[in-house]
Amino acid sequence: MSSAVHAGQNSCSRLYTRSLLIVVAPSKLSKKRPAEADESLVEGSKAKVAKVHPFFSKCPEEPKPTGAFRWLTPLGGKVTCLHATNLTPTSSPKVAAFDLDGTLIKSSFGKGAVKKAPKGAPPAWEWWRDRVPKALQELNSEGYSIIIISNQNIKGSLTTWKEKIALIAAELPSVPFRLFAATAKDEFRKAGRFFCLTPMPGIWNELSRLSREDGVKIDHAASFFVGDAAGREGDFASTDRKWAENVDLPFFTPEEYFLKKPLQTKYTLDGFNVSSLPELPLFSPNIPVIPEPKQQEIVIFVGYPALGKSTICERYFTPEGYKRVNQDTLGTRSKCVAAVEQALEQGLSCVIDNTNRDAPTRKHYVDVARKFKVPARCFIFTGSMELAWHNNLYRAFNLPPCVASREEKRQLLPYLAFTSFRSGYEEPDKAEGFFEIRKVNWAFEGTEEERKCWSMWLQIEGK
Repeated sequence: MSSAVHAGQNSCSRLYTRSLLIVVAPSKLSKKRPAEADESLVEGSKAKVAKVHPFFSKCPEEPKPTGAFRWLTPLGGKVTCLHATNLTPTSSPKVAAFDLDGTLIKSSFGKGAVKKAPKGAPPAWEWWRDRVPKALQELNSEGYSIIIISNQNIKGSLTTWKEKIALIAAELPSVPFRLFAATAKDEFRKAGRFFCLTPMPGIWNELSRLSREDGVKIDHAASFFVGDAAGREGDFASTDRKWAENVDLPFFTPEEYFLKKPLQTKYTLDGFNVSSLPELPLFSPNIPVIPEPKQQEIVIFVGYPALGKSTICERYFTPEGYKRVNQDTLGTRSKCVAAVEQALEQGLSCVIDNTNRDAPTRKHYVDVARKFKVPARCFIFTGSMELAWHNNLYRAFNLPPCVASREEKRQLLPYLAFTSFRSGYEEPDKAEGFFEIRKVNWAFEGTEEERKCWSMWLQIEGK
C-alpha cells in the first residue's frame, strides 16, 4: 500500500489515467471543526425552489486566470454548481474524494484557524497539514481522480473566493483536477454550516455522468472519501460520513487518512433516516378500500404533502370512477367545493385530494355530503413531517435517472408547507360528520434502484 492511501486499503498496481477532481463550495466564513495543532509534529510519541446566489446575477469580474486553472460552464438546471478544471483532468475508475475546509485546507473558524488577510492582500489560506499536497500528488501518480467537497454559503465576495481557489490550484502545478462548487440549497449540496446540513448526492451523480461519457465506470470499492463532518464528539455535523454512505464509498476522517490515526468507531448520525420506519400494512383497518356494495360518497384525504395521497387516489379510486378534486389544480377552495357539488349532481363520487389539516377546512366538504345526503369518509395519511419532507427531497432532487427521464420535473415544496400543516393540524374525529375514518400508512413501492435512492440520507434546509 502506498503512503498516500490509508492503511488497511488494498492498493491497485495498475496505473489509470491521471486525474484529480476537486469539488468545493465558496465561503468567506466557514464554521467547520476548529483547526488543530499540526499532529505531524508529534507523531510517534455537521423545499422553495433553489435560488441562484445574487453574486451570479451580478456577474462579478472574474479573477485573472492562474496557470492552467480555468472556470467552466456551471452545472445543473439552474446553474448552481460551479465547475472548474486545472490542467486537463481525465476520468479514472479510482476516485479519492475529499472535503476542502477542515480537511485539505485549514478552517477559517475556531482555534488555530487561518487569519483573515489584510485589505488588498491575496486571500489567506493554509494547507490542513504540510503533507496534504504531497498526498494529492501521490494519488495523481497512482491514477486516482479526486473529489473534494465542502459546501457553505457565500458570505463574502465571489471574486475573492475564486481567487483563493486559484491560489490553491497554483500550489498543485502538476496535478490535474476538476472542481465543483455547490452554491444553492439543491441536489448538489453536501454539507454546510450556514445552511442546514445536507448530504445530497448531486455532485457525485455529475461525476458519475462525466465518467460514463468518458467510457469509465467508477470502482466504489477502490475509491474513498475523506471529510471532517464525521459525527464525532466536537464535530459540527455528520454530513460527510452520511454523504459517503449515500454514494457507497469507504469513509475516513482527515486524522485517519493523513495522520494514520486509528479508525473512529464512536460517532452519531443524527437526523431522519428511512431505516427507522416501522413496517405497517398500507391501510388500517385492512379492509376493502371501496365499500361493498358500491355507493356514492365523498372521501376526504388528510395529511402532509408528499405522503402519496395522489398515488392512492389514482390507484384505488380513479379506476372506480371517483372524481379527484385538488386545490393545486383548481386554485381555490371555493372552486373545489363547486367541483364536488357538480360531480355529485352527476352521480359521481369524489376524492378531496388536499392536505385538509383542520376541522373547519374539512367542514366545507362534510357540509356538501350532508346537503346531498351521501356519506363522508376520511383517510388519514399517518406519515410524519420528517418522512414527508424526505419524500419531497427525493422526488425533487434524487429520483433515479430512469424515473426522472419519464416523469415531469417536480419542484421542491417550501418548508413552510410542512410546518404550517404541523402547527394547524387537528386530528379528524367522527364527530365532524364522518361515516368512517381510515388510516393510510406509508409503504414505499418501487424498483431496487428507486429504493436505493429513496433510502439515502436526504437533508436540506427548506426555510
